[in-house]
Amino acid sequence: MISRVLLLVIDSVGIGYLPDAKKYGDYGANTLGNIASHTGGISLPNMRALGLGNIAEVKGVEPISSPSGAFGRANEFSSGKDTTTGHWEMTGLYVEEPFNTFPNGFTDDIMKEFERRIGKNTLGNYAASGTVIIEDLGKEHLETGYPIVYTSADSVFQIAAHEDIISVPELYKMCEIARELMIGENAVARIIARPFDGELGNFNRTVNRKDYSLDPTSETVLDLAKNEGLDVIGIGKIEDIFNGKGITSALHTKSNMSGVDATIETLKKESKGIIFTNLVDFDAKYGHRRNPEGYKRALEDFDKRVPEILSAMKDDDVLIITADHGNDPTFKGTDHTREYVPILVYGKKISSNINLGTRESFADIARTISDLLKIPNTGVGKSFAKLVLKKQRSESNDVNRKNRTNN
Repeated sequence: MISRVLLLVIDSVGIGYLPDAKKYGDYGANTLGNIASHTGGISLPNMRALGLGNIAEVKGVEPISSPSGAFGRANEFSSGKDTTTGHWEMTGLYVEEPFNTFPNGFTDDIMKEFERRIGKNTLGNYAASGTVIIEDLGKEHLETGYPIVYTSADSVFQIAAHEDIISVPELYKMCEIARELMIGENAVARIIARPFDGELGNFNRTVNRKDYSLDPTSETVLDLAKNEGLDVIGIGKIEDIFNGKGITSALHTKSNMSGVDATIETLKKESKGIIFTNLVDFDAKYGHRRNPEGYKRALEDFDKRVPEILSAMKDDDVLIITADHGNDPTFKGTDHTREYVPILVYGKKISSNINLGTRESFADIARTISDLLKIPNTGVGKSFAKLVLKKQRSESNDVNRKNRTNN
């Protein structure tokens, strides 16, 4: 019996463009493959051992004859390529109507009402890279005290402010106001607080980012696990993505490595249910900033810690490593890319060298978690639990049968 599933999202680590990628302007994107090719190859021996190189061609991560885990990739069924869509789908909730985007900035009526409620004018109001816009508008922000509002190709309303000009609690309050406004026909998936510090010409975004998401539109596997009295522990930005729904406890982290630390410590403690971790640095620090070298280093740093994660797992734990979308740093623009995501599955009770092929949706993960934990499912996705679980042979039952026969 499986008591606990660790669902670990290596944020934005796509593994090749989807068949409909052209519709999204993402034909040719391949986050992991292009990073490896662009940088002369990548060394990920521990994920390679689990089967990563058997999913797709990645320079430096060759396929092996007998991976220790199950491996495959998943297609995104939902419309979109953002964080919320990807995470909701992997927990069993499809987003068939894409969230609103505002590529030309937010309408005058939205901005006038937002400024009225916060009691200040704003700067920006256009689609931009977060690191670029604070450099472009930072001087005016410091002089006026006006917050910087911007968006992207994703469904987001982002507010940036220097922590010495607008305090973090005040910025959070502004985000709460924006969340109240951006619902209904104007609904966006997330309002994001983007505090930064430093001096003009040397600004740095701080760890005090906070996301304000919409409530999931129906129950996810997280809710179903919680309803069954199981633990659902969110690590990283998981609690924010689900607006707290289905989460029994949460640990907010400051980096990939602190996320790994928190995950290992949680694995060592007693719990039953789901541990759900998001490692966001790949996306936030390297994908959006189009830094393939940094992305490569971050992947290699994470891979070095995979043995620690495996060592911390109990015999009845299962690890599922996946991603929520792509963000190819060698591709055009600065936004997410619509890609397949990898699936790696490992545990003492998981068979080795199982090829899961191409799954029809991320929701196959949710359906599998339901089957592994023997809880209700959301009704979407196709489970691969029977494919990966070792056949349970009870030697004691065999002995008992022999004893009964002898008697």
